Amino acid sequence: MRPTVLCFSGLDPSGGAGLQADIESVGAAKAHAAIACTALTVQNSQTVFDFTPVSDDLLIRQAMAVINDLPVRAIKSGMLGTVGNIYAIAALFADKIIAADTPYVLDPVLVANSGGSLGDPATLVQAFGKLLPHATLITPNTHEIRALSGRQNLHDAAKSLNAQGVQAVLLKTSHEYHTGDIEQFLYINEQIAHTSIVPRLAGEFHGSGCSLASYIAGRLAMGDELITAINAADTWIHRTLCHADKPHQSPTAQQIPNRFFQSPTDCEKCGKL
Repeated sequence: MRPTVLCFSGLDPSGGAGLQADIESVGAAKAHAAIACTALTVQNSQTVFDFTPVSDDLLIRQAMAVINDLPVRAIKSGMLGTVGNIYAIAALFADKIIAADTPYVLDPVLVANSGGSLGDPATLVQAFGKLLPHATLITPNTHEIRALSGRQNLHDAAKSLNAQGVQAVLLKTSHEYHTGDIEQFLYINEQIAHTSIVPRLAGEFHGSGCSLASYIAGRLAMGDELITAINAADTWIHRTLCHADKPHQSPTAQQIPNRFFQSPTDCEKCGKL
C-alpha cells in the first residue's frame, strides 16, 4: 500500500484545519494519512470556542493501532493540546517505538490561526522541549518560533532551535508582514540551507499551516529529500490558496484551502509558481 503518515491532530468541525487538513494534504502528496486524534474542538473558520483533549492513554492506543498495522514512513503532529499528549508522543520516540530515522514534521501549534486558545501556551512551550529533539523539521509561525526559542529576532530564534536539537527549522514570515512576498528560510545546523519566496495572496486562510506541514510529511514519506519536499509543498499550497473557498456566512471569515484543486502547470490565476 501507499506509505503512511501518522498524523497527531485535532478535529476541526469546519474542515479547514486539523485532521481533515492532514488527510487531504497527505493524500494530495500521494501518501496515506492515518490519524491519532488529539482533541475535539468547537471552532469554525473564524475562531476556536472550546476544545476537549483526549487522554494521553487513548492517544497512544490510537497511535499503536496504526503503527502495528500500517507502513508508517513519516510522522506529523499539529495541535496536541496538553502536556500529557506531548510527553506521550515524545516517549514513542524515546522508547524507539517510532524509529529514530522516521521523518517527523512538527507543526508546534500553540494558538489557532483563527484565534482562540488550544491550551496554555507557556505550559505547552515548556513541554515541547521534550519533543523538539526528535523533529526532522519544525514549521512554526513567527509567534510560535519566538515562544519556543525565547528569542525575538526570527533568525536567531531559528538558530536557537537548531541548537536545541531540531534538525531543520522552516522559518516562515507570513505572520510577520502583511505586504510583499512571503519569504521562507530553512535552517539546518544554524545555517540557512535553503530560501524560497512565495507570492502573498489577499485575505486570511484557515488551515494553511496544517496543510503545508502535512504535505511536506507526505512527500517525505514518499521518499523525497527535505528541500525537494518543501519546494513541492510551496507550489502546491500556493495553488490551494489561490482557489480557496470563501465562507458565505461572514465576509470576515478566513478562507479554507481548496486542497482538491487540480491545476495545470500554467494556471493563469496561480501564476508560474
